[in-house]
Amino acid sequence: MIETRYHDSVNVLQALTAGAGATPFDRAEWFALIADTGITPLIAAADDGESTAAMALTEDGGRITPLRNWYSFTWRALAPEGAAGDRLLAAIARSLKTRGWRVTLEPVPGEDGSAGRLAQAFRAAGWRVRVEESDTNHVLPVRGRRFAEYWESRPGQLRTTLKRKAKKVETQVITYFDAGVWDEYEAIYAASWKPAEDHPAMLRAFAKAEGAAGRLRLGVARAGGVAVAAQCWTVENSIAYIHKLAHLESYKPLSAGTTLSAALFTHVIDIDRVELIDFGTGHQSYKADWMEEVRPRYRIDCLNPAQMRSWAPLAKRMLAGLRG
Repeated sequence: MIETRYHDSVNVLQALTAGAGATPFDRAEWFALIADTGITPLIAAADDGESTAAMALTEDGGRITPLRNWYSFTWRALAPEGAAGDRLLAAIARSLKTRGWRVTLEPVPGEDGSAGRLAQAFRAAGWRVRVEESDTNHVLPVRGRRFAEYWESRPGQLRTTLKRKAKKVETQVITYFDAGVWDEYEAIYAASWKPAEDHPAMLRAFAKAEGAAGRLRLGVARAGGVAVAAQCWTVENSIAYIHKLAHLESYKPLSAGTTLSAALFTHVIDIDRVELIDFGTGHQSYKADWMEEVRPRYRIDCLNPAQMRSWAPLAKRMLAGLRG
């Protein structure tokens, strides 16, 4: 017998994983940081006596969405692999019909089977499910190369820029949290072209925790003693994640961002020996200069046909299908 329960605390997620290749965005600590920004968790869990699965969610007026924010590269259910996990996910999906009329899950990866698995679970539970690409994820499979080998395959303009500008700035890559360096990062970000940080305190807390765990790779570039570019990466399970990067527009002619990126790529490839570098989500054209593959991220939109509020969006789907 499968029992489903709901929790308003992420503590229940401590013993759960998202299966192979767990990311920073699957950990209970990550969801706790998000909850601390003011989002109320809705943790849906199912247990069959031997295994447990869960979805870290939040709910507002019957609309159920992932417990995530713009710092999250991905969102996945936490469930054991195989048929047992599939049954638990379907049980959660059935139970959610009593909690809301619409469940929208994104950005869900497809390369590990997460998107297909979740869509199947909600369809089995009677939801009307639509799966569509919602974003892209640029990645670099290292394939055993050293940085010098990788760099030879980069666009000529990028390589020329580094050759001409590398000596104009000094770079530093540290593997621990340094409050002074982080202050420099925040100052650069605040003065950069980037939109205002959504929750800077959350990112700082994440960097401190990753530094304590040895996973942080914090980079800064300085010109004449002035910090002009900074980046926040982490390394976990042979994957490097590029979380944040910024530079001062007033120093743009120095191409400090390019030089700092090269320093961090060198560190994670030649020292950390990662197998993959993940540049997160987004369609920014500059990512293609550094990355070699693009993976889709999916939106799984589930409507409960038993709820009247679902009927209008279901009708719109049908009409769109007829026009297509």
